[in-house]
Amino acid sequence: MSETIAKPKQPASDQYEVYPDTKIVRGPKRASYDRKLVHGIIDDALICHVGTVVNGRPAMIPTAHWRVGERIYIHGASKNRILAAIADGAEACLCITHLDGLVMARSAFHHSANYRSVVIYGKGELVSDEDGKMEHSRLFVEKLEPGRWETIREPNKQELKATMFLGFDLKEVSAKVRTGDPVDDDEDYDWDVWAGVLPCATQWGTPIDDAKIKPGFEGKGILKS
Repeated sequence: MSETIAKPKQPASDQYEVYPDTKIVRGPKRASYDRKLVHGIIDDALICHVGTVVNGRPAMIPTAHWRVGERIYIHGASKNRILAAIADGAEACLCITHLDGLVMARSAFHHSANYRSVVIYGKGELVSDEDGKMEHSRLFVEKLEPGRWETIREPNKQELKATMFLGFDLKEVSAKVRTGDPVDDDEDYDWDVWAGVLPCATQWGTPIDDAKIKPGFEGKGILKS
């Protein structure tokens, strides 16, 4: 099945419907089906993990993603066996996680992590037309660095043919978030050990020039915030 590029529709609700596979049972207080929160977790991440069943066995790959309205997109080689299985109708599960900190408790059992995560279930829809592939190539590059598409060579027909693009509806989706201090047993708060949170954040380093950089472009790398 293939899709055509269309203007994203305005959602009818600010909450996603809860389905059997998206109902969070373990730690339900950390669950959220808030549309804005889910969008933010997806958009703040560059990588998701995509799993499905291929020839009777579980298979998973990490890959870049981007969102357009109520759809999340991935791409890869047209001959990739996992993407090919999804394009052929296999259901997939997409997972995204941000690690925000390590939660260091007074007991081993209560060590944890502060995180933001999203899990998505669904079937992928193939972007098969050349215009759609070109547009999603642009959206992918623009997520990496807004404005870069206007400065680089666009994909040619052969490159587009060699690339598969898949879109997934944000329908069966849930978020789970943990924040705050460790939660120890009352009797452990007098234990003589440091406890708290070790924050974790992604930080971009100083750009490194390509060894074959064109003269005049040295040191022109973009520092991401």
